[in-house]
Amino acid sequence: MSAATIDAPVAAPAHDGRIGPRANLRHISALARRNLLQIKADPESMFDAVLMPVIFILLFTYVFGGNIAGKGHEQEYVNYLVPGLMAMMGMNIAMAVGTGVNDDFKKGVMDRFRTMPIARSSVLIAKIVVEAGRMLVATSILLAMGFALGLTVHTSVLHLLAAVALAMAFGASLMWIFILLGLTMKTAQAVQGVAMLVLMPLQFGSSIFAPTTKMPGWLEGFTKYNPLSNLADAARNLINGGPVAHSVWMTLAWAAAITLVTAPLAVSKFRRKT
Repeated sequence: MSAATIDAPVAAPAHDGRIGPRANLRHISALARRNLLQIKADPESMFDAVLMPVIFILLFTYVFGGNIAGKGHEQEYVNYLVPGLMAMMGMNIAMAVGTGVNDDFKKGVMDRFRTMPIARSSVLIAKIVVEAGRMLVATSILLAMGFALGLTVHTSVLHLLAAVALAMAFGASLMWIFILLGLTMKTAQAVQGVAMLVLMPLQFGSSIFAPTTKMPGWLEGFTKYNPLSNLADAARNLINGGPVAHSVWMTLAWAAAITLVTAPLAVSKFRRKT
């Protein structure tokens, strides 16, 4: 056998679409387990999910809470801030997915997966499943810190769980954007740079940290169409009480639209990436 034969890349298996749903679920489960084992081998990869919610809630509560809610009313601001930070957690965890996918391609891991008789989408879905788990950890820590600082649920536990589920669904849809970005950009640093250019205006031009009524008119108009504002308002009203139908449906519509557009593009890019 010649060296050329040995070094030749293995062709991707044909008939990828014929893999049945049950086999696809097995593949997703196996790949998700592989990703979890990576986290177990490198616990430092959980630092962002564990420390980020602690730092953000302490920083914004005690640095901005007095200015926004009034000095001595920081506890009231916690009830405004925590639902907003639930929306923010999803975006920050989603950004890590893009850099992770880019890094896996650099290491040749993804090329190996593409030679296996598995659905190409299963590799990416497994990534999202594990990152959704990291998002749940971050959200749980955020809520624990919120309760420690005086967060009060004025509705019910079911409404709180609905807010968490809504944030998780929207965060999962954002992961497809960052996966596509990770597959498109050449380096992980480029992914982070472009992601920050997108994240900063969306996060601070929203109702996450402060009511939008005191913003300039043009910025207040932008916040109305900002999906993060819809998610923050939905989570806030689910926890504190208030009308939720419009903001919930708008958030779900955004999540569905983002997924329907970016998921096929990400899978297609994954198939063709060299």
